[in-house]
Amino acid sequence: MRFIFKTLFTALAFTTCLTFSARAQDELLQELSTGQEDQGYIGQAFKGSRLVNGHSVETTSAGTLEFIFSHRFGRVNGGLYEMFGLDDAFVRIGLEYGLTDNLSVGIGRNSVDKTVDGYLKYKLLRQTKAGVPFTITAFGSGAYKTSPKEDDTPVGFETIDRLSYTGQLLIARRFTSKLSLQLMPTVVHKNYIALSEGDSENTQAAIGIGGRIKLTRSVSVNAEYYYRLNATDNSPYKDAIGLAIDIETGGHVFQIVMTNTRGMIERTFITETDGDFFDGDIHLGFNVTRAFQLKSHKGK
Repeated sequence: MRFIFKTLFTALAFTTCLTFSARAQDELLQELSTGQEDQGYIGQAFKGSRLVNGHSVETTSAGTLEFIFSHRFGRVNGGLYEMFGLDDAFVRIGLEYGLTDNLSVGIGRNSVDKTVDGYLKYKLLRQTKAGVPFTITAFGSGAYKTSPKEDDTPVGFETIDRLSYTGQLLIARRFTSKLSLQLMPTVVHKNYIALSEGDSENTQAAIGIGGRIKLTRSVSVNAEYYYRLNATDNSPYKDAIGLAIDIETGGHVFQIVMTNTRGMIERTFITETDGDFFDGDIHLGFNVTRAFQLKSHKGK
């Protein structure tokens, strides 16, 4: 019931956002394209490498460096005293580089738990007009928490306990030029589980669903929801929900985000989201992606 209810809510919020209207911006972002649409291949399912909090199937094209700045404010239900969340700030600064059109490598630094993360994305299959119905990308990441400081660590807490790992398959289909959907089966392993996490297991599984609806030449609405498959009854955490409005301008993708998590990497937003979207624990924020073409790109 939890899965059905929240999926229906996400779909409803997704539909509501379709009333949003905006003027067309500058030309579509060329740097983030994975090359010209070749004969037999379907174009990109998503415009950027991020859906909302999580990754999309898209990889950065060969020789392209993406600078990604993500920001989340505090909870809007903090009221006027907290300026509806504007007094708080959580950020991630990251870089992603396309080694090939199908293989990307990335690194970032998060203010949440002062975490450094790195990842690889490899596009296994690309949707074609006939024969291959989906685009499938494999994603693997590792994260290292530098918080707390060594002097403040609990007894028995070792360096290896700061590490966590994530493995995902991103499976997407572009149904039309305006509609794309994505499925994200995910496994997150944490070497250390704090007492505050209840009886949570070190290895946690989740299934994510998401999609994109294009509204205008430059504006689209994205949504995602992660359902935790083996969440325990005494876990203090919730399922992560995210909505975003994508605005494409020359050289940039700008996302306005509304989500119940302050985390911006898989470990935090999938397994450690402590806000209840339905109680108003919503963080406003944004993702800004800027692409720099470092090498000439011949396309696919």
